Amino acid sequence: MTAPRPLTIITGPTGAGKSALALALAAAHGALIVSADSRQIYRGFDIGTAKPTPAERAQVPHLGVDVADPTERWSAGHWAREAAAWIAAAEQAGRPVIVCGGTGLWLRALVSPLAPVPPLDASRRAALGEALAPLATAELRRWVETLDPARATLGRAQLLRAVEIALLTGTRHGDALAAAPAAAPRAARWLLVDPGAELEARLVRRLHEMVEAGWGDEVRRLLAVVPPDAPAWNACGYREVRTEVAAGRPIGGVLEAVRVSTRQYAKRQRTWFRHQLAEAHVTRVSETGTAARDAAFRWFEEEGR
Repeated sequence: MTAPRPLTIITGPTGAGKSALALALAAAHGALIVSADSRQIYRGFDIGTAKPTPAERAQVPHLGVDVADPTERWSAGHWAREAAAWIAAAEQAGRPVIVCGGTGLWLRALVSPLAPVPPLDASRRAALGEALAPLATAELRRWVETLDPARATLGRAQLLRAVEIALLTGTRHGDALAAAPAAAPRAARWLLVDPGAELEARLVRRLHEMVEAGWGDEVRRLLAVVPPDAPAWNACGYREVRTEVAAGRPIGGVLEAVRVSTRQYAKRQRTWFRHQLAEAHVTRVSETGTAARDAAFRWFEEEGR
C-alpha cells in the first residue's frame, strides 16, 4: 500500500493573508479548501471571523465553514476526524486539497491524530461551563497554569477544555491523550504566511473593514437567537462587541480592546508555529501582494505536486 501524499497546508497568524493565497491557488488548480479555523465553523458568526464571502465560496468550495451551530463544541479531535474524511473523499475523486487556517491545535490533530480523551459527564460539564463562563480569559489562564501548565498559553476555548478535562477526569489533557492509542501521523508540507511587522497595520485595517461591513448589526442579530454561554462567542472580539451592543452603545469604544486581544492572539499563534512546525517541511512567505502570490505559486507547483 502506498503512503498518502503529504497534506498541503497554508497557515500563519490571523490577518496575515493566508486565505487570499489559498483562494488564488485553489482557483488556479481546481482545488478545494478545507478550513482549519475554529471560529469559522459557526453559522452566523461571519464578519468578525473574516469568513470567506459567498462569492469566494462560489468560486472555490470551502469545507469546514458553517458546519456547526453556535452552541456546539468542536474539539480538535472532532474537527480532525471530519477534515480527514473530507480530504479522503476529495482525494478519492482526484481533486487537490488545500488545508488553510491558523488554529494550531486543529492542524496538529490532523497531521498527528489525537487519541480520544475520557468521556465527560454532560450534566457536570454543563454546570462547570456555567461557573467558568463569567471568568475573564486572564483568570482562566491562571487556573490552567495550575491545572495543566503545558496548555496555559492557548486560546480561551482550549483553556476551557483543559479545565474541564482536569477537573472532571482528574487527568491533564496531554496525559489523557498520551495514555490512549492514536492513528498514524500523516506527512505535511507547510506554507507559513507571516508579513512580520506589517501584520499590525493589516489587523487594524481589517478591524475597521469589519465595522464598516456591519459587525455591530451582525452581533445584534445574533444576540436575539444565540445564548450568552454559546462557544461561538469565544471568537476573538465578539464578547467585547456583544457587551456594547447589549448596552445600546456604539462598538467604537471597544475597538482598541479588540485590537489588543487580536494582536495577542496572533502572538500566541506565532509562538505555536515557532515551536511546533518542523523547519524542514516549512516554506516561509513574508512578502505581501504580488510577491507573496508568486512565492505561493512556486511552492505549490514545485516538484512532487
